[in-house]
Amino acid sequence: MEDKLSARLDQLNHDYYLDCDFATRVIHAGEHFGEFGAHSHNSPIYQTSTFSFKSAKHGSDVFSGREEGYMYTRLGNPTVKVLEAKMNAIEGREVKLRSPETRVSSLVFSSGMAAASAAIMACAKAGDTVLIDEALYGCTTHFCCEVLPQYGVTSIELDTSDLGAVEAALGRYPKARALLFETPANPTMKITDITAVSRLAHRVNPELCVIVDNTFATPYLQNPLALGADLVFHSTTKYLCGHGTVVGGVVTTNNDRIKDRLYILIKDLGHSPSPFDTWLVNQGLKTLALRMERHCSNAMTLATFLEKHPKVSVVRYPGLEHFPYHRLAKEQMRGFGGMIAFDLKGGYDAGVRLMDNVRLFTLAVSLGCVDSLIQHPASMTHAVVPKDKREKAGITDGLVRISVGVEHVDDLITDLTQALAKV
Repeated sequence: MEDKLSARLDQLNHDYYLDCDFATRVIHAGEHFGEFGAHSHNSPIYQTSTFSFKSAKHGSDVFSGREEGYMYTRLGNPTVKVLEAKMNAIEGREVKLRSPETRVSSLVFSSGMAAASAAIMACAKAGDTVLIDEALYGCTTHFCCEVLPQYGVTSIELDTSDLGAVEAALGRYPKARALLFETPANPTMKITDITAVSRLAHRVNPELCVIVDNTFATPYLQNPLALGADLVFHSTTKYLCGHGTVVGGVVTTNNDRIKDRLYILIKDLGHSPSPFDTWLVNQGLKTLALRMERHCSNAMTLATFLEKHPKVSVVRYPGLEHFPYHRLAKEQMRGFGGMIAFDLKGGYDAGVRLMDNVRLFTLAVSLGCVDSLIQHPASMTHAVVPKDKREKAGITDGLVRISVGVEHVDDLITDLTQALAKV
């Protein structure tokens, strides 16, 4: 039943929208399908735990897969299907254009960590090894290094932006089942060459799954599947929703075997999302193109301002020409994003003082919202990480991370100017 529904949505949302611009696809893909929501301008919220049947035979046919339909929201929901169809259209477009027969499948999860953990679990089992970048979201690292070993999966950390290190790791662990990284990385903004790493990995082991956390870049700026990755996931909490109202995640893959395993994990572990949360993401996605243009332009202006400030030693933003990964970012991204990291000369104390003196920026640890957020990793998100491990990953005591919003950029500069004056 699940495969039939997904196949029907693939046809409905790729036959016409495949050649459309991103801004068009993100608005129209997935809307008005089947008997559900066919006469509603906006796809409705199916805020229900279960679905009724017309008869015992109807219920039997749906459960057996002989007839399309819904049974129970943990197993599938029309509102969730809209988001999955949108993600197929916006994350997998280049894959489908290059190879129309390739199946692109998306599955929505209850949180970004549910998506991340399921992506890894779908690729690895007891006795396997996974390779992970040394600069990941803290909970992803904890899951890989502290939780997975309890179930017989070993995680090996490396710097995926160093192709020599990747090649060496693959040489030591040629039977590794997955290679996971973020690009740009959180919070250092390090860029990994998706195409080169994918080629290296698949040359050593065609069965190895390259998994990319695309949360920072969004599908508007970067499409890892088109660059050779096998799975891409997002925290929909961030840019895809864009308004700080949802916790959620999504995984997109062109590997049917992995897709089937992901669905089993949703079904059996209860990773299914709330229909209302999913509906909010659907609404947020419709303005993603507009928002990302403003996020990117504001971030470029702020990065240039910070680069010239006497109390800032280093600005880490892919759009700056001196940034070590600038050329690579230009090659694999369509813009440089809304995330900035910078180092204050005063170290830890300077970071704390800056946090205590901003007025317009919201002191919060999430990202991708319409309002600008600021945080100090050493005293907040990465405070539990040993200092030597933080610094090895490039997270210094004076590092500050900004998620640049869509406010007027002059107001953002004014706030940073007054706050930095007190550092």
